[in-house]
Amino acid sequence: MVLVAHGSRDPRAAEATRALARAVAAARPGGSVWASWLDHTDPGPAAVLRSLAAAGHRRAVLVPLLLTAAYHRRVDIPAALAAARGSGPPIEVRVGDVLGPAGGTVDAGLLAGLRRRLTEAAPGRFDALVLAAAGTRDAGARGSVGRVAGALGAELGVPCRVAYASAAPPAVGAAVARLRAAGAGRVAVSAYFLAPGLFHDAVVAAGRAAGAVAVSGSLTDAPELAALVARRVDRAVATA
Repeated sequence: MVLVAHGSRDPRAAEATRALARAVAAARPGGSVWASWLDHTDPGPAAVLRSLAAAGHRRAVLVPLLLTAAYHRRVDIPAALAAARGSGPPIEVRVGDVLGPAGGTVDAGLLAGLRRRLTEAAPGRFDALVLAAAGTRDAGARGSVGRVAGALGAELGVPCRVAYASAAPPAVGAAVARLRAAGAGRVAVSAYFLAPGLFHDAVVAAGRAAGAVAVSGSLTDAPELAALVARRVDRAVATA
């Protein structure tokens, strides 16, 4: 299993990916799990795949640690696969779905992980919610974030609005302010992030400044997320 994260200059992000890889390995004893990054942190996925092939492995499953199927899934990961296949011994690679909605379906494990982090941050009652994502200009990716917000709000029985840290409106502070202006007394922010970093820090600061009662931590190595990665591996193998 090769996990592929976006990558960040913030060292906390790489450590979060390593923690998730350890959690997946613990959930799947006997299987080897490798972490890789598309940018900023080594090794990249092509290097990991080449090293596995050189060590005699003939098959691998690559799981994108991404919450939307935007540019990094459509362009960067295929480019990494092409680079791996262009040199060294051959290796068969099956690519799993991103961790966000796949085929329009929001995985129950993803929602459970978001609920876990919300409970940790906001053990008390809240009556409205903002799902805060990093942001993208890709309309399809924004639609998938909206599906997660709808599903999370339905599970919790509260209105849930989407906000972004960059690239698209509304900003987190504006979304919190609108819910409060509409009568919500206690608004929480669910951070739709796999790892801590500058964007998550910005969401925390903006949410608190706008009066949110709590902002959740990133998913990192939540057991529900590790189980979701394992399901993506199983699905990739079963549907190949």
